Amino acid sequence: MPSRTNGFVAVKTPEEAVDRLTELHTGSANGLRRALEAYLDNQTIPTATERASYRYPEIRVTYEPPGLMPVTPRAYAKFQAPGVYATTITQPRHFRGYLVEQLRHLMGEYGATATVGLSHQDIPYPYVVERGDELAGTGVTAAELARYFPPPLLASVGDEIADGLWEDDATGVKPLALFDAARVDFSLRRLVHYTGSDWRHIQPWILLTNYHRYVDQFMRLGLVELAAGRAERLVLPGNVVIERDLSEAEAIARMTAVAWHRFQMPAYHLIAADGRGTTLVNIGVGPANAKNITDHLAVLRPQCWLMIGHCGGLRQSQTIGDYVLAHGYLRQDGILDRLLPTDIPVPALAEIQVALQEAAAIITGDRGDALKQRLRTGTVLTNGDRNWELRWSQERRRINLSRAIAVDMESGTIAAQGYRLRVPYGTLLCVSDKPLHGEIKLPGAANAFYERAVGEHLRIGLKALDLLRQETHGLHSRKLRSFDEPPFR
Repeated sequence: MPSRTNGFVAVKTPEEAVDRLTELHTGSANGLRRALEAYLDNQTIPTATERASYRYPEIRVTYEPPGLMPVTPRAYAKFQAPGVYATTITQPRHFRGYLVEQLRHLMGEYGATATVGLSHQDIPYPYVVERGDELAGTGVTAAELARYFPPPLLASVGDEIADGLWEDDATGVKPLALFDAARVDFSLRRLVHYTGSDWRHIQPWILLTNYHRYVDQFMRLGLVELAAGRAERLVLPGNVVIERDLSEAEAIARMTAVAWHRFQMPAYHLIAADGRGTTLVNIGVGPANAKNITDHLAVLRPQCWLMIGHCGGLRQSQTIGDYVLAHGYLRQDGILDRLLPTDIPVPALAEIQVALQEAAAIITGDRGDALKQRLRTGTVLTNGDRNWELRWSQERRRINLSRAIAVDMESGTIAAQGYRLRVPYGTLLCVSDKPLHGEIKLPGAANAFYERAVGEHLRIGLKALDLLRQETHGLHSRKLRSFDEPPFR
């Protein structure tokens, strides 16, 4: 029989821990859902005892080394110091693989022990309502529901752990993960709202773009992957599913009918049988969108996200259609200045830089000097003002000092968010105009450029992800981890 301490059950293996988390979460969520339905049907008010059971499960991991702590080159799933670490968990069935991987290292390699029980953190009632329309037409207001059911409380949702602002409480318990259950559930619902598809479809390898033509190419390539048996299905905004056995005509008809414009940042998911598929998100234009979507994607703990989009070339030697591999970022977007001041460097990650350059060589067929003619590495300037050119007399000196070779509105934000939220990141942009040299996008030339360049650019991004899938262990660099980092990745 498992032992119990203050309502928490000791577990012997990572699998047993996740089984227990799943059991508790399912019980709490189902109980809250049933009580909510009963209230909507006949105004049955839950008892205080019932309400106290609508809580997230919690896992506590205790590490008491008998001697010196083991040393590991791994950047995650490691302890910085002895002690008790804890976090609340939501959707443990979906996160099973992630949770088991983290616990396997901590319990197996370090000999840590784990207990699981109900926390004191309430599950907000909107997070057990799947579609969101179950409450419509009932005549019951949110204020009325908040009297009897736990409401979402923004005061309990934050990024203090990720931003290094957390402080030890009286118990001395340290955070086990960057995000607790309430923060994760908040973002899962936001992802549904912005992307137009179930958050469960989002894959661990993510491409972000700022232009819809990449979506067209992604769907075409998705059909090729389905036909070749390398993917199981393609999921489009609105949860439109294209299965492998659909005819090409029917698949194209479904693609054409998708109302992607209803969603602010529509997402497209190429799902693989091994769970290592690819998601493309069209984030639109601007650093606010870039921060918004990455705030929420981060709770899924993706393996990496790459920015593939358009930029303005800043050097005379560049040609429209050339590529820019960002090795550094001059952040003038302003969106993260309080969270991650601009004097904090955002380093390039070697594994991703190598993968992007090798992918460009494979797809273009160019290497050596031929590749250098088409792909340039250097600093990307990310500006929050689309019309920064109107301030050229003010911007000129800073651009010169930075040696920037390209300008866009999202890349620096996405890289900074990856650094801040511990998600490996990279940027490969395509020069679509040269604002300082009089080469702008005219309609006819633009269409020809897009037809030629977008497909190749997207294939490079996808090939880079293929290469990175072989480097998962080394991908999660120690460059992303702080000295007082929570154990979970």
